Amino acid sequence: MRYFSELAYRGTNYNGWQRQPNAPSVQQAIEEAMATILGSAIEVVGCGRTDTGVHASQYFMHFDFEGPFPKEFHRRLNKLLPNDIAIRSIFEVVPDAHARFDAVRRSYEYHIVLDKNPFGEDTTWHFPFFDKLDLEKTRAAAALLLNYKEFQPFCKSNTDVHTMECTLYRSEWVMDLATRRLVFHISANRFLRGMVRLIVGMCLNVGLGKVGIDEVKQALDQQVLLKKSWSVPPEGLFLTEVLYGNGS
Repeated sequence: MRYFSELAYRGTNYNGWQRQPNAPSVQQAIEEAMATILGSAIEVVGCGRTDTGVHASQYFMHFDFEGPFPKEFHRRLNKLLPNDIAIRSIFEVVPDAHARFDAVRRSYEYHIVLDKNPFGEDTTWHFPFFDKLDLEKTRAAAALLLNYKEFQPFCKSNTDVHTMECTLYRSEWVMDLATRRLVFHISANRFLRGMVRLIVGMCLNVGLGKVGIDEVKQALDQQVLLKKSWSVPPEGLFLTEVLYGNGS
């Protein structure tokens, strides 16, 4: 029988979602905890690959298991897992349901704080140059992306994807003056390797006057890398929503 699970994790202590040969991963932690309780090896398949230090406030995985779960399996699993991984629900799905390939839309947020905060250093990025940032240019750079379908300028090298095509549904900066937090929101049917952090870096460079909006447009028109690329740190990035064909 196939099951889906909704979960959340803080990625600070992990080298991303995917199991690594010599580094801790979220997938490994979950598989080891499940195997301990169920008494057999379990392979979980995630809805995507988050990078080292990136978080997920909503994430889905699937796994196969025959037979009834042990009593209070959900509670026992959460108790055994580290405090930075939380299983929210486990539910049965059709046998061919796939956490990664059936997802039709994913959303990310990148959180920037304008004031240094020792209690948020793992889940936000402190940006000390806000007074030099032209926010309107930053927003214009984000909006420009909605006119395009291919995004090679925002894909890390050594990727194994066969297409740079992505359908963007949202690309927007939102300023919360009450919390002095600047948040980038982006939604798409799929994302390229390192795409969101490179886009955030580009928008900030435009806002700082280090890259012109015309340079960004030219790079997108020609599908070439920007002369000045900036991948911002991972700690401010969250996968926030994953939607499937039925809208859930």
